[in-house]
Amino acid sequence: MPARPISVADLPDQLPGLLLLVGDEELLVGRAISAIAARARQTDPDVTETELLGSALDGPELHELAGPSLFGEARLLVIRSAQDVRNAAAEVLRPYLAAPADGATLVLQHAGGAKGKALLDAARKAGALEIGCAKLTRLDERCDFVRAEVRAAGGTIGADAVAGIVDAVGSDLRELAAVSAQLVSDCDGRVTIEVVHAYHSGRAEVSGFAVSDQAVVGSVADALETLRFALAVGVPHVVIADAMADGVRTVARVASATRGSGRGGNEYALASTLGMPPWKVKRAMSQARGWSAPGLQRALAVVAGLNADVKGVAADAPYALERAIRELAAARRLT
Repeated sequence: MPARPISVADLPDQLPGLLLLVGDEELLVGRAISAIAARARQTDPDVTETELLGSALDGPELHELAGPSLFGEARLLVIRSAQDVRNAAAEVLRPYLAAPADGATLVLQHAGGAKGKALLDAARKAGALEIGCAKLTRLDERCDFVRAEVRAAGGTIGADAVAGIVDAVGSDLRELAAVSAQLVSDCDGRVTIEVVHAYHSGRAEVSGFAVSDQAVVGSVADALETLRFALAVGVPHVVIADAMADGVRTVARVASATRGSGRGGNEYALASTLGMPPWKVKRAMSQARGWSAPGLQRALAVVAGLNADVKGVAADAPYALERAIRELAAARRLT
């Protein structure tokens, strides 16, 4: 098993000869490369920096760029999309992974999938310092990202404000980062849900979560109108589907815990049990009214199918979203 990836903040003062960036989230990859280059320039301001795409590499070029320098100059070679390195070039590259040349720092960025996995495995076997740059696909990961961005900008933020930013902005990390920094700057460091609503109420009204909130309570007409507006302003199909799935799962968890625990309306006790913020539990408790256990089972199947549909199974993703909204309303009527 590879060592646990580090974050950019954990880069050592003295860079190792081989670093591995795993993932293809462009913001994280770009930040990692910038941080590595800055650290290399701290060590030697005259370091030679070269950045290439894996698909463009050839053997002779690699010998020149990664091999020993005649005059011992410091060099930084960054290979993006290393999964696309051709076999002939990979054979030339492997010895430099195992034993980087003196004065050279080699950085491989690999998407992390099955393509070109032999090169990924070779870099890990060689003991590369690994930095995680994978896309943040889960809602909790994006929330953690917002918290970290606010802290890095010198601010503080509560759980409800974090959720408000993610609701309003969606999954684009560049926009999440920009919004987080802007809010810290404009509100003297303390980001509250009121500030988030004031800045992003217009965008929040057309977020995937706005569609989800209306769909899970059976408001078909409102959900369809919000969905069409969201699609018109560019909210991605996958983001809306993720929000709908999160909404249904949250309602199902809260409904199940309420029925099984006898805690009734105590959202604070439920929040502790379920590991959710109280405001989210309180909202889900309201949304759960009118849902039966068979209906929620059906709803979970609907959003699972929708996830596949918007990722390529369905020929028409907007239609799949509209159909799911109607199917959720029908599921809510089940007894």
